[in-house]
Amino acid sequence: MFRETYAAADGAPTAQVHLLGSTPLDDLLALQQRLVYETSGRNDRTATILLCEHPPEITIGRQGSRCDVRLSDATLEREQIRVRWLNRGGGTLLHCPGQLAAYVILPLARFGYSVGDFLTRLQAGLEAVADELHLPRAARSGRRGVWTRGGQAMFMAAAVKSWVSYFGAYIQVDPEDRWLHGAASDPIDGSEAVSPAAVLRRPVRMQMVRPAAAAALSTALGCERYHLLTGHPLLARTLVRPDDDSRSPKDQASAG
Repeated sequence: MFRETYAAADGAPTAQVHLLGSTPLDDLLALQQRLVYETSGRNDRTATILLCEHPPEITIGRQGSRCDVRLSDATLEREQIRVRWLNRGGGTLLHCPGQLAAYVILPLARFGYSVGDFLTRLQAGLEAVADELHLPRAARSGRRGVWTRGGQAMFMAAAVKSWVSYFGAYIQVDPEDRWLHGAASDPIDGSEAVSPAAVLRRPVRMQMVRPAAAAALSTALGCERYHLLTGHPLLARTLVRPDDDSRSPKDQASAG
């Protein structure tokens, strides 16, 4: 059940973390755009983090290409998997159950962050999640996300609109192997994603990663206080879906 919370009375940065479960991408994009609009019109220092999983779907960011999709057209049609371009940073991602998506809606100016500051903090949050899982990290100079000896396990794919961040990051917790092989997720070397479960050779449960991500991301973003909420009230209503800006870059800057 949703429980409404408010920013701290002293104006300290606060995060509201919504656990949404499995959410269709269209519903999430509509909710995200609504939250970006509302956040840009407020004066508090409250960040919103949406944690969810998506049914199988492929999205392509600013650094990605249709050539990165490795599933055949016949497979895409049979599995009813859409391929769509989104105005976000990062490359091509195949979203699926077992992948944790983290959408971060944060008013940069009110937190005193530049776009670079925000990306650095988001990166630190992902690294903290990896450390919590005891996932060994491999250094990749100048590259964002979390890399292991087997490949990239966590991806940054953020964007900024009207000085409010949106999109965010994706963690391959333990998806089926066939989905990991479905796209070349790294736009530079064309490598595929890898899951922490495969690297560690032991089960990694979504129930363990969700709270770790909530705490690590909130702390990294400068929010000493965060509230865990189940669901979001707007998902229980008929959302008016504004343009998700997947075609128009006007008034936007991709990051990630």
